[in-house]
Amino acid sequence: MKKFSLKPNIVYEKESIEYLHKINIKNSLIITDKFMVESGITKKVTDILDEEKAKYEIFSEVKPNPSSDLVVDGVEAMLKLKPDSIIAIGGGSAIDTAKGIILFYMNMMNKSSKEHAVKPYFIAIPTTSGTGSEVTSYSVITDNDTHVKMAFSEDIMLPDLAIVDPDFTKSVPPSVTADTGMDVFTHALEALVSNESSDFTDTLANGVLKIVFSYLLRAYRDGNDTIARQKMHNASCMAGIAFTNSALGINHSMGHAFGARFKVSHGRAVAIFLPYVIEYNSLDSICAYKYSDLAKSIGLPATTIEQGIFSLIESIKVLNRKLGIPVCIKEMDIDKKEFLDEIENMSKTAMEDVCTLGNRKKPTKDDIATIFKKAYEG
Repeated sequence: MKKFSLKPNIVYEKESIEYLHKINIKNSLIITDKFMVESGITKKVTDILDEEKAKYEIFSEVKPNPSSDLVVDGVEAMLKLKPDSIIAIGGGSAIDTAKGIILFYMNMMNKSSKEHAVKPYFIAIPTTSGTGSEVTSYSVITDNDTHVKMAFSEDIMLPDLAIVDPDFTKSVPPSVTADTGMDVFTHALEALVSNESSDFTDTLANGVLKIVFSYLLRAYRDGNDTIARQKMHNASCMAGIAFTNSALGINHSMGHAFGARFKVSHGRAVAIFLPYVIEYNSLDSICAYKYSDLAKSIGLPATTIEQGIFSLIESIKVLNRKLGIPVCIKEMDIDKKEFLDEIENMSKTAMEDVCTLGNRKKPTKDDIATIFKKAYEG
């Protein structure tokens, strides 16, 4: 038996931030980063809270690849404020930080109180079109001591409301638009071929992949293209719904391990591994059929399954190049010996990643190591 969840509520399109007027917020903790504050993006939210005479405090310590220490600091802020709501404003790092804070805060409160603690109302406002974190139960936090990215998946971390307003993405630079856009693509593709996929998730994933092929380059080339921004923002959200109801796979496991070790952005890391993971997963007949069917649906040559897979792999490489993303690790000026020396540890980390459980074709550590080596040379 499978389950498909439609939480959270989603409001979207231009000026959907105005929906905040309808929420009875009395005391909120806003979780974001310094850039969001300094650029005035958080003001779009605080102006509404001011109008509604709601109290709030801003926790703006979020950094890329949020750490366990950051979560601890956030929990301390929660304990002092005792908010009735949490508003996360930012990309995946801000929303993942908020999720980690909620998880550990609730665990602490439930252990220390005789009564069941009430989770603060959780509002997620994404400012990038990539992670889909506003609609998922996933969070990735980096351990400060080991520098390993830890993936969590708990229902309590699901936001209650997602505000998917494209106006919040206009300041995103082209390189970030590219990286986060390919994260959307990877989410949808892994959801499509995961061992927990279904008719529900396949329909969403296929729709997302078509949107990305049609609109990502437009958003990358012109950040003020409102239609492309809206389409990619919606696609990010839908991809999040797809993979949180199915699963991810080794593309994300390898991206987590590689990104943590070599300080590469998450979206760029998963984009680089895509062609090589597709090649590996295509040894599974169901994956192979789905890849080829996708290629056919977006107008690529696919008279045979093999041709469809080849077309899909090559089209992704072309898309990466147009987005300024390397098609192999060697192009990133990462020393070959240094990379090869890390493959053993990265492969072990990837095998232990929760995302690996969702991969339809079950890998060994040697399989992962082989894909890492192929991705280096291209």
